[in-house]
Parts: sequence; C-alpha cells; structure tokens
Amino acid sequence: MKKIISTPLSDEMIASLSCGDQVLISGTIYTARDAAHKRLLEDLNQNKRLPFDIKNQIVFYMGPCPAAPGEVIGPAGPTTSHRMDKYTPKLLSLGLKGMIGKGNRSLEVIESMKKYYDVYFACVGGTGTLCAKHILHSEVIAYSDLGTEAIRKIEVEDFPVFVAIDAKGNNIYESGPEKFRKYLATQNN
Repeated sequence: MKKIISTPLSDEMIASLSCGDQVLISGTIYTARDAAHKRLLEDLNQNKRLPFDIKNQIVFYMGPCPAAPGEVIGPAGPTTSHRMDKYTPKLLSLGLKGMIGKGNRSLEVIESMKKYYDVYFACVGGTGTLCAKHILHSEVIAYSDLGTEAIRKIEVEDFPVFVAIDAKGNNIYESGPEKFRKYLATQNN
C-alpha cells in the first residue's frame, strides 16, 4: 500500500511512516547537493539567514539535467546521499524533517534523525526521467552561480519514493538484504 503525504512534514506524518513504505509526496521540496550544502553551512557560520525556511521541509539531493523545450525540468534523479552526511546533523537540528537521495547514511546522521525525528526517503538511481515527470514547477532560489547545484524550489505531485530510514532508525539498507537472503533461502528449498 502506498502512503500519500504532502509537505511541509509534521511529526504525526513522520510517525505514520515506516522503513520500506512506498510514499507519494506532493507539495514543495527544495533541492541541494554538495556545493549548496557547503554554502548553507558557511552562511550559518557567518550568521546569515538561510535562503528558505528549512523547518519541516524536505531536501532532495538532486541537480537536474537541462530541460528539453517545453519541459519544466530535465532528468532529476537522486545523487548519493552520504556526500551530504557531514552537513546533515546541523540542518536536522535546525528543523529539516526529510531528505531524498540514494544510498545509506552514516551512523551520525541516523542518530541525528532519531534525535530530531526525521525521515530519509530514497529513490532508485537511474529514475531521473520518472522523477522529472512528477515535478510541476522549478525555480532557482539561491546560489545560482552553482549551476545545476543551485538550490531550487520545486513543486511536486505524487513524487515516488520509499522510506529508507525511518525516525526510529530502522534502516532498509540493513534489514532489506537480510529479508532478501531469507526469501532466496525459501525459494531454494
């Protein structure tokens, strides 16, 4: 069963999500990759305001390809999340509630997720064209000098993800392979 949620995220919404759930997200999401994360933390260290209110928001680790004529955005698939791990605990402490990317997260990020009650969604790599079809609007809102790594505000409808790590720390990258091994064992008997 797919769960349908909208942004901004609430603690009640996060509580309803469990590791492995398929989720469709509608609403506003912000994009930021490595260079944008670095700039966000530099701004914070210089006591500057962030370019958007991060509280209860989702950040998608994505830098899109150029859009073809008539398209809102080009292929917009996830990038590897661990590259943002050194920045993530600070952003979670400021109220960020969700992240979308691909791949596992560090123990420090998972502990911060449990502490601040956050969720990590994943997309399957190679789904950039599928993801782009769920983006209704895209505009650069900060750090335009970073090109594809600029921060964008995107509007999505039924954006397909799954819960990779829930707010309790349940992690599909740990539980998934074991479930698959058990499944294979039952098929070989």
